[in-house]
Amino acid sequence: MNAKPPVSSSRRTFLKTTATATTAVAAGVLDVARTAHAAGSDVLKVGMIGCGGRNTGAGAQALKADRGARLVAMCDIFQDRVFNARYAIQADLARLDRADQVQVPNENCFTGIKAYEEVIAASDVVCIANAAKFHPLHAISALRAGRHVFVEKPHGIDPRGLKLLQAAAELAREKGLCLVSGLQSRYHPGYQETVKRIHDGAIGDVISIEENFLRAPYGVTERKPDLSELEWQFSTQYHFRWLSGDDVPQSLVHNMDRARWVLGDPVPLKCHGLGGRSSMIEPIYGDVFDHHSVIYQFASGVRVYAFCRTTTGCYNESSSIILGSKGQASVTACRIWGGDNNWRWQPASNDSHDVDPYQIEHDRLFAGIRSGQPVNNGDYMFKSTMSTIMGQLSCYTGEEVSWEAVNASDYFHAPAPEDCHDGMEPPTVPGANGSYPVPVPGQTRMI
Repeated sequence: MNAKPPVSSSRRTFLKTTATATTAVAAGVLDVARTAHAAGSDVLKVGMIGCGGRNTGAGAQALKADRGARLVAMCDIFQDRVFNARYAIQADLARLDRADQVQVPNENCFTGIKAYEEVIAASDVVCIANAAKFHPLHAISALRAGRHVFVEKPHGIDPRGLKLLQAAAELAREKGLCLVSGLQSRYHPGYQETVKRIHDGAIGDVISIEENFLRAPYGVTERKPDLSELEWQFSTQYHFRWLSGDDVPQSLVHNMDRARWVLGDPVPLKCHGLGGRSSMIEPIYGDVFDHHSVIYQFASGVRVYAFCRTTTGCYNESSSIILGSKGQASVTACRIWGGDNNWRWQPASNDSHDVDPYQIEHDRLFAGIRSGQPVNNGDYMFKSTMSTIMGQLSCYTGEEVSWEAVNASDYFHAPAPEDCHDGMEPPTVPGANGSYPVPVPGQTRMI
């Protein structure tokens, strides 16, 4: 447990399906009071579903949020990711003299598509940050078992998945459990103050919003020759639609969450989008688009112009720019200018812990558990993610998509999460030229 593993194994072992979950987890009949608040004990057992970089960070932040938290179970598709994440978290906590909070024996390091069931059974609090396709299923499974949940964005990749997420949020309310979102903008002190000033009229009426998430391709890895096609797609899941949902839900979900927040959290009436794959066409980039533009229309008359791109050699920008009748604001720069209320946020504390939204979201999660006042981010989790799904579907099909239509749809990127299993055939394979097929706007139909 304390020995450093190799950075990467010679083969990312894709182990056989783990044992079927216990009847208690499947049926959701565990003692909620016992699992929800760790009655009679100061210890809160934490489990990780997914051991990539994001959940490695989330697992460490969960332990830093509460001295009584103990990491007890972890899972991933790949065994080496589990061991590397365990070592990284223990090393991080050791700098705070808190390495004792990592208590994951080898027998609690699980692998396989169904391994999430084992983690849920072992935990009080579950951190979910794996392929976004599985976020709704894993979240509601944990809540049914009486577990508190932190789940990364996006909170689903299709209309069917988001309906399951919405049901999970309602279940959390009914059971008095925490459901905390990885949309960390809402927990950033500077963003909070900027949005408050906008709401108080610092830039007048909001006229329009420009949202940008422009960058080079991310999560790109060379394919190892010993990986099966399914293993390969899981190892680079951001580049396959059936696992990640593509870049509008993956990246622009942060931007659309901030835009909706600025506007008072309404949902868009409709949107139309443009997208495609122009230059990143090699097999290593899977079957996702490399550029998207979506225009959202709101009942107030405000339009949000949202852009994301993952191509090399291009201009990059990450921003949320608000144009008002009496000035402008940048949420991400925490700044207001161009009017009578020029202002720039300065943190009140030099302690990075106090201003890090990734840490603060876990601080709030564990404070909610300990106080018996559960935190539930379900409303904006659902609405912000569904806004990006309607934008993504519009880019794929070339059609205008309304909020009403996307919510009436039961479309999902096949196969259904519950039907996925180790050794399955992936739903997409490369064509004769080695590249993967992509949607064709004007011809592809989804909802």
